[in-house]
Amino acid sequence: MIQIKSAREIDIMAQGGRILGQTLALLRREVRPGVSTAQLDAVAEEFIRSHPGATPAFKGLYGFPGSVCISVNNEIVHGIPSPKRVLAEGDIVSLDFGVKFEGMYTDAAVTVGVGEIPEQSRRLLEVTERALEAGIAAATVENHIGDIGAAVQGVVEASGFSVVRELVGHGVGFEPHEELQVPNYGKPKRGKRLVPGLTLAIEPMVNIGSPATRTMPDRWTVVTVDGSRSAHFEHTVAVTEDGPRVLTRAE
Repeated sequence: MIQIKSAREIDIMAQGGRILGQTLALLRREVRPGVSTAQLDAVAEEFIRSHPGATPAFKGLYGFPGSVCISVNNEIVHGIPSPKRVLAEGDIVSLDFGVKFEGMYTDAAVTVGVGEIPEQSRRLLEVTERALEAGIAAATVENHIGDIGAAVQGVVEASGFSVVRELVGHGVGFEPHEELQVPNYGKPKRGKRLVPGLTLAIEPMVNIGSPATRTMPDRWTVVTVDGSRSAHFEHTVAVTEDGPRVLTRAE
């Protein structure tokens, strides 16, 4: 069932999303060689909780032990923060988390280079972020879920990379994961029609190599089968009569 939000509920999501965006901006500045993923997780949780009414949405969700899913290099999503996982020069690290604010949820992600990164990795990040912006631009009234996926897929595959198909975006708002799925591939005018009040987590996950994935023995971390690097960018977006409204920017 599609869950439609009122203008007031979307405004509450935007308030929480601003906190989320500011947390992502803070984490970007904290990413450097020698920092552990547990340290980044602690920084995020402290900053989120410093805002009255805000809590980390992922902490304890389905049993996840951290506040932020922190995935390095060939890890696609759901990496568990650890004091033993220390970032090194040339790594790329994906930071994915949500904020619950006054009962409403938002979700966003970004992938960041650690110091100087290889050219292919830099291009991977640029293409994935550009694919996200293309997906957001397609989130308009009278378009369909397939238009979002087609826009993302077109950018990614034209650049020679692959779209992860086993993991998708989703509805978000009343719950951190709502029923509607938002694949990063598809055909225009297919799937559910987009209507005002729909709020979506649009999140391209893009691999340098094969799109195939597998889950590690920790039962959380999803990695590329071929060991190639992966990037992940995400925003929570509201479909409105005036076009897509991004709810998770820092400002």
